[in-house]
Amino acid sequence: MLVAVAMVGAPVQAINLNTEKLLKSITLRFGSGSVQKFRDWQKLVEDARQLSNNEQKLQKINDFFNRRTQFMDDSEAWGQSDYWATPMETLGHGKGDCEDFAIAKYFTLLSANVEMAQLRLIYVKAKLGGAASSIVQAHMVLAYYSTPEAEPVLLDNLIGDIRPASQRPDLSPVFSFNSQGIWSGVSASASASSTGTNRLSRWQDLLNRAQAEGFEN
Repeated sequence: MLVAVAMVGAPVQAINLNTEKLLKSITLRFGSGSVQKFRDWQKLVEDARQLSNNEQKLQKINDFFNRRTQFMDDSEAWGQSDYWATPMETLGHGKGDCEDFAIAKYFTLLSANVEMAQLRLIYVKAKLGGAASSIVQAHMVLAYYSTPEAEPVLLDNLIGDIRPASQRPDLSPVFSFNSQGIWSGVSASASASSTGTNRLSRWQDLLNRAQAEGFEN
């Protein structure tokens, strides 16, 4: 069962969007057919910014990517065994695995003015078919914390609804991270460590590529 993660550091506000650069990035990679996809995403962000609470933003953005993105393993989608796609790559390609879903939702929520400290990507072990299943595989979800003490709710491409962590007994956490750092555990007392540095390196590379796309600090 997942438990709450402590919020570390002062709140970090939303990232800035260089829309001209983002549009150029997606069209250079995926052609003119991706322009409408970008416009739809841009409207999603604009509409989400106008919503009165973060829970409404979560639902809108979760639905957008779950409905528009086809699940596909990295080897088939990107020709690599483990590739973390940027938000514009996932949007333009329309395909991706669990990491790609979670990363796209994370950046879009930041773009919709959700604070970074409220969001964590969490690597989990997922029991496929439910909590009683013996089939386990690595998986990633996006967690949102309304307050530092609150139970997180989870955005997941495996199911359509957003549920509190306590209602996902099929998931066992491994580590969590966001743009501020990586944490080896997910308890309230968890502190940053060097656990998973290879994954952190991949995350840092992703952050650099997303910034090059137009997601600017």
